Amino acid sequence: QVTLWLKKIYGNQPIPQYEVNARTVDILYELAECNEARDRDVSLLIEDMKQKATEYEAEANYLQGLLAESLDLSLSSLSSEGTSYLNVLVNSAMTLETKDTSLAGFFCAINDMTSELYATESKNREMELELTNIKKKLTAALMLEKRLQEDLKKTEELLEVEKAKADSRSQNLKFLKDKSEDLKIRIKAAEEQLAATGLDQSLTHESLVSLSE
Repeated sequence: QVTLWLKKIYGNQPIPQYEVNARTVDILYELAECNEARDRDVSLLIEDMKQKATEYEAEANYLQGLLAESLDLSLSSLSSEGTSYLNVLVNSAMTLETKDTSLAGFFCAINDMTSELYATESKNREMELELTNIKKKLTAALMLEKRLQEDLKKTEELLEVEKAKADSRSQNLKFLKDKSEDLKIRIKAAEEQLAATGLDQSLTHESLVSLSE
């Protein structure tokens, strides 16, 4: 089936060489199916267009005969000005998508298009207003984002300063703790040394202060 399809596609030209395996055959088979389905769709479309052309031609012949019988008019008997007016009338009817060229049909179509135009313009104004509001909100959001970024930067800088101060306080606190521990050790050592030398407790600073009072 794939070979027959390739011969149909290339006609009298030789079929290009290709590697024959399960994958290439599957791919070509899918292409053949799609191509044949498309050909069928196109054939149906052509037949439909031929049928419509036949119907339009019959309708045109009927109308031409009706004009010739009732008004003794034909396209060949119209003046250039009359043909121009007729073309304008037909183009207007096609543009307005009317079923006929009656005055009532034209008025209805024009009213419908006018209403549609007003509705579209109203919708456009609403969309422009909404777009303006969105732009305002977007501008406000961008300004807020910029302000937040500046505040964040200032906060980060302040945190850096506070962190440096905290590190300095921590180092000072550690120094004071170490110094306090050193003084306690030295005081204890001095007290032990004084106690070892037999110092009279009445001669201590605290006892002398009490005695003076």
